[in-house]
Amino acid sequence: MSLPSDTRTGLVTRISISMPEEMLQELDQMVTGQGYESRSQAIGAMIHTQLLEHKRQLGGEVMVGTITLLYDRSVHGLQKQLADLQCAHIDEVISSLHVHLVGQQMMEVILVQGPAGTLQAIANAMITLRGVVTGHLQLMAATMPPLHPGAA
Repeated sequence: MSLPSDTRTGLVTRISISMPEEMLQELDQMVTGQGYESRSQAIGAMIHTQLLEHKRQLGGEVMVGTITLLYDRSVHGLQKQLADLQCAHIDEVISSLHVHLVGQQMMEVILVQGPAGTLQAIANAMITLRGVVTGHLQLMAATMPPLHPGAA
């Protein structure tokens, strides 16, 4: 018999899974190596990550996250293109921070919120610009409260 799951009150549902012995040994090594308290905690974290990815792929779920970029600031016009993209998506871009790294490298972290598909499109537009070395969109199934009490 299963109990209903309610993370606010601590109630959880117990399930049973089967896996090959070799996979179980690898799981136990991961649990120990990453400091999880139990197999259940580790498996729960993995499932949570996959559910977030599923929501991201569906595209309509409003999520919050970051776009992290590493780029060559010496590429003519790149910083303006990035700023223009952020201005064009002012409803989704909450804030950004850039850090000067060694040489001509720059790291920029952009806080975003909106439908997952829209955020992915913004990230893709930025990551594919000439001069961007690498980029990554990280999403979470959460939303920020309105930035001002009068905001809808």
